[in-house]
Amino acid sequence: MSSTDRIVVVAGARTPFARARTVYQNMPASMLGGVVARETVARSGIDPKLIDEMYFGIVSTPAEGSNTSRESLFDSGLPPTIPCTTVNRYCASSAEAVAGIAAKILSGQIDIGLAGGVESISAVRALFSLKATNYFQDLAKAKTTGQRLALLSKFSPKLLAPMAPGINEPTTGLSMGQSADLMARIFGVGRAEQDTYAVESHHKAAAAWERGFYQSHVVPVATPEGKIVDRDTDVRADTSVEKISGLRPVFYKDGTITAGNASPLTDGASCVMLMKESKARELGLPILGVIRGYAAAGVDIKKEPLLIGPVYAIPRALKSAGISWNDLDLLEVHEAFAAQVLSTIRAIESPEFGREKLGLSGAIGSVDHSKLNVNGGSIPLGHPFGATGGRLVLQTLHELRARKKNLGLISICAAGGLGSVMVVEAI
Repeated sequence: MSSTDRIVVVAGARTPFARARTVYQNMPASMLGGVVARETVARSGIDPKLIDEMYFGIVSTPAEGSNTSRESLFDSGLPPTIPCTTVNRYCASSAEAVAGIAAKILSGQIDIGLAGGVESISAVRALFSLKATNYFQDLAKAKTTGQRLALLSKFSPKLLAPMAPGINEPTTGLSMGQSADLMARIFGVGRAEQDTYAVESHHKAAAAWERGFYQSHVVPVATPEGKIVDRDTDVRADTSVEKISGLRPVFYKDGTITAGNASPLTDGASCVMLMKESKARELGLPILGVIRGYAAAGVDIKKEPLLIGPVYAIPRALKSAGISWNDLDLLEVHEAFAAQVLSTIRAIESPEFGREKLGLSGAIGSVDHSKLNVNGGSIPLGHPFGATGGRLVLQTLHELRARKKNLGLISICAAGGLGSVMVVEAI
């Protein structure tokens, strides 16, 4: 995103992330979204009437089809005159919300915007089949007693059987986990390597919480039951390879992905405030960092691994930011599965992949593990689909500032063979 007047992040917050159907079970997505929108504006200190627009991402949209971004605004108590849009790019939804608001500011359409996302897996409902839906619609439309009796005579208890919510790919019929397990086989990533990676991520997240890193941008949430949730609920400081090595594979009997090396289903929300650097200076606001570059990619999921999309986007994001791979100080790679992260690293470091798939002269680069997910990732922290991108923006900028470093790359794989990559800079 080249501009002499850069797009900056001035404030942001996220909720603690919690395993689905636990502490946030009675909090709809809009309520969680309202918490972070309200807190982000409070942390900025600006008059909320200055906010021009809000984009929020969500994947598991409410069954009633509401605009979750708009409902989050209403729950936040911010001015109802702010226009709102809900974005769905699967696991990269809030990253796309950030990019969308940044683009609107860059083009001059708006001056100040909120961007983020939310997910409440706890609020996902079971559905009925299309056959059942048609039957009950016909029954509701029946105008005469005879028509109603005729329809009632055709009723079958099977119509009431709910369809359990799922996250299978419509195109392949495979779940995300199945696709990741197959990806591990393609890239030669074994079970022991995955378990080791997952345990290290838990330990890094636990250490980050203990030293106060997350307290810089995670806001406590009061639940309807009066409980205060003030930290991520799935981080396990005491986990070990020995403890998780005995877990059974989840998706294939001979597979390598288990509950111990995958991210859990999670509820949570995140939000950031964006504006031009000149606007932030005018308002006297501190600046967390700059959105330096962004790129998205899609792959043919009938021919390529489902979660490899970010690798295709990385060269474009680096070009957009005007930097090279070796300029990066931090790497934040979304951990849907340890298998997916390790496969992504294999692809980044492969000269053959770089030449044959990306048209490069060789590999994208070498991954320095001392710069990778230094405060833990989605495996211990959790993965509320619509909120993870916002978490990554905040986490990367706060860590860059803590280290007095400059450039970080955020990589997010998403369903549908999609990948989003963002480069941010701390100033």
